[in-house]
Formats: sequence, structure tokens, C-alpha cells
Amino acid sequence: MKHSILVIEDEIKIARVLQLELEHEGYSVHCAKNGRDGLDAALEQNWDLILLDIMLPKLNGLEVLRRIRQQGIQIPIILLTARDTVPDRVSGLDQGANDYMTKPFAIEELLARVRNLLRMSAISLQTQPTGSEGAHGDEIHIDGLSMNIRTRQVKRESQAIELTTKEFDLLYYLASRPGEVMSREQILSQVWGYEFIGDTNVVDVYIRYLRQKIDQGFPNKLIHTLRGVGYLVKDGETP
Repeated sequence: MKHSILVIEDEIKIARVLQLELEHEGYSVHCAKNGRDGLDAALEQNWDLILLDIMLPKLNGLEVLRRIRQQGIQIPIILLTARDTVPDRVSGLDQGANDYMTKPFAIEELLARVRNLLRMSAISLQTQPTGSEGAHGDEIHIDGLSMNIRTRQVKRESQAIELTTKEFDLLYYLASRPGEVMSREQILSQVWGYEFIGDTNVVDVYIRYLRQKIDQGFPNKLIHTLRGVGYLVKDGETP
């Protein structure tokens, strides 16, 4: 069965090249020429991946991204843009983009990232938590922590916790593997889905954010560090 890809790009020549190259690789491709039509297409049909330009007429790409994620849709999304600044990258990733490519880009690299995200998405769908605690349908439960994968709601001891898209993805990645130590490189690859510019300090930063929201104020800590190795989530322990 062919993977279906939605291309939301207003530059006709770029959209046509992307469509031809993707179809040559065996994908089913649909193109939308503005943000409004792209958002409608994204919400009306199930896609395996979306290529989303940021500078779009009628509705900009970041707003399209925000509204897609607001609906709880976790389709892998690669942002395409001519703007290559750190705030732009951070804004897109914080709103839930899986990857980011700057124009002009090599089509071979784009195709490689498409394959990588589709592979990661398939693995994520197949992965089930292990152990006595873990997933029950759409939810993960670990020592008072509950995560609803469909609604992306998080609670600890019935207290609602607001997480950003990346914070939720990071917590889900660790919580779905309770007791398993994941290295910074593994986390970066699986949660951010691409080679982050710089080093793995971004993982440490987001772990700190999570600890402030998940563990702060609770006697039992769920997020643990194995010094020199990585991070894990496990049943709470009083330090």
C-alpha cells in the first residue's frame, strides 16, 4: 500500500518537482497551493506525512501546523522554508513539527528524511509499553502519572499538567519504555527526528522542563538520570 503525502506549497515549480520526485519514489501525492486549502486537506483525509511550507498565502504554515496539532493529529510534518534562523526553527519545532528543511535543499536529503519519518512513525505505532505499569488502550499509567495518547492530556495524581508538543513527545518516548535507559542520542533521534544543529544539550533542557512539571512538588520522582548514560522513567522513588 502506498504512503500518502500532502504537499502544502504555493510555489508551483517547487510543488511540481516535489510531486514528481515523491511519485517516482512510489508515494501517493496531493498538492495544496495555500494554507487554507492545505489545512482543509490535512483535516479531511488521513495522510502518512505532510510537507508544509511556512510562507503561505491565506494562512501561514506555522498557523496550519498549530491548528493540525490542536486537533490531536500527530501526522509527521516537515517544514519547508527559505528562512533559516534559530527562532524560526525553534518556533516550528515547539509547535509540533518533526523536521525542518531550508530552501534550497537537495531532493535526495528530503527523500531520506521522508523515509526516516515514515519509518519512525511505523515503529511508534507498533511500540507498546512493557511491565506491570504501562499502556491501557490509549493511555499510559505509571505510579500516579497518566497520559492519554489520543487527547494528549497528562495528569499526575489527578492534577492536570500542561505540556508543549515536544515535552509530551519526550515524556511519551520515555514513559512507553519504563525502566529502560535511553541515551541522549537515542532521544534526539526518536523525539526530534533529525540531526539537531548543535549538540544534545537540548535533551537536557527539555528533561529539566519535564521535571519541573512532572516531578516538582511530588515526593516520588519518575524521571531519573543514569549519569553518563542517559534518562529513564520508572516507578517513583523518594530520593
